[in-house]
Amino acid sequence: MIQRNTFKYLLFILGFPVHLITLLFYRSKQKKDTYYAILEEVKASFIASGIEHEWRNEYKEQYIRKQAFFNKQVKEQEMNQEINKLVDERFTKELLEKTNEISEQKGIRQLTYHTYFQSLLEKPLFLLLTFIPGILMYLFLVIYSNAYVQFIFERLIMSVFVIAGVSILVFTILYLSPFDSAANLLGEAATKEQIAAFNQMHGLDLPYLSQLWNALKGIATFNLGASFTGNEDVATSIANKFPITLIIAVLSLLMAVVIAIPVGIISATRQNSFLDYSFMFIALIGLSIPNFWQGLIFILNFSIKLQWLPATYSPQNWLSIIMPIIVLGTGLTASVARMTRSSMLEIINEDYIITAKAKGLNERQVLWKHAVGNAMIPIITVIGLLFGGMLGGAAVTEKVFNISGIGSYIVDKQFIPDIPAIMGGVIYIAITISLVNVLIDILYAFFDPRIRSKMKQL
Repeated sequence: MIQRNTFKYLLFILGFPVHLITLLFYRSKQKKDTYYAILEEVKASFIASGIEHEWRNEYKEQYIRKQAFFNKQVKEQEMNQEINKLVDERFTKELLEKTNEISEQKGIRQLTYHTYFQSLLEKPLFLLLTFIPGILMYLFLVIYSNAYVQFIFERLIMSVFVIAGVSILVFTILYLSPFDSAANLLGEAATKEQIAAFNQMHGLDLPYLSQLWNALKGIATFNLGASFTGNEDVATSIANKFPITLIIAVLSLLMAVVIAIPVGIISATRQNSFLDYSFMFIALIGLSIPNFWQGLIFILNFSIKLQWLPATYSPQNWLSIIMPIIVLGTGLTASVARMTRSSMLEIINEDYIITAKAKGLNERQVLWKHAVGNAMIPIITVIGLLFGGMLGGAAVTEKVFNISGIGSYIVDKQFIPDIPAIMGGVIYIAITISLVNVLIDILYAFFDPRIRSKMKQL
């Protein structure tokens, strides 16, 4: 960590009170250090020998010959500056080399601040006394002492910046939107005074930067304010509506993984067979079917005609969630199945797969030990990208099945536009997608040993 300047400065800033006291003790100990005593002796011997004067004359002759070769006039001031620089560099270099040589012969190590501080960290009493003033520094050291924890921590920090960027972008779009919240809510009969009072009450008459700052401050403190419609608390409303959207999305994702990955593997291992053509044809149909149409067909057949499943969602009836899960997961299942087939076909034709077969491994061993793990990286990437689309695209499915989720909530609020409600919904989705991406990055390392080795080298 010390070799990277960014980490070195962070450690010093986070543990400044500890470093300040430690530095005083280090200075006093440094004066008694044998290495620095040797350094001073060598330095004194160099000065007494007059070797600097010899080097100065040597560099002066070289400089004069160089200027004469290029037919240039010798400038005394420039010459002295260059000679002083060269002499200082050579003096420092040879001083350290000679000191290190003598120290190695005597078995003496140089005492640096880093080695001194590291030796103190190994003492429990020092850690106990400096724990409170240096708690941030120690937390930073714990995080970066493990490659996997460091990897996750850095991804979470990146997610914070992503969420902030999404917040600024969404707020700017809403601010520039031609919709007038006051006029839409108060109606055509509203007077200018009523519209002005509404804007003043909700802070819509403030400049752009003031409104943006209030929005970001509310997000950072988890105080999203009150909705323009009904004066409801946005955080409470979203907390009530977001879980059902997340449950449907996660269950749809599980359905896709359970069905699509085996289907893709079978299609790849039975390329150009009847099963391959059948599975890919069904997957193509699944990609082509719009959610709203599929939902209406399901309601018509399974609810109205067969009366197997409820037509609308009800929290008290678990059967009512089956059709929304299937409708939302159909497109994801089809995409993952096609990606699995494509990725597996690419892997099973690689040289190392052919080598594994040549060594006598049976098809199952080659498939599960060598092919599937390497083929999972692009599949995981697609799953992560599509999961975010599921959270946003769930609005159509929620509308069809009358689900009061976050997707339909945002759609209802965007035509006002109800800025606090939309911002809250978007932030919840952004946080969820960011956490999913962190999980995907972790899965990358789990499936690919090359990524794990790179993480340990960081």
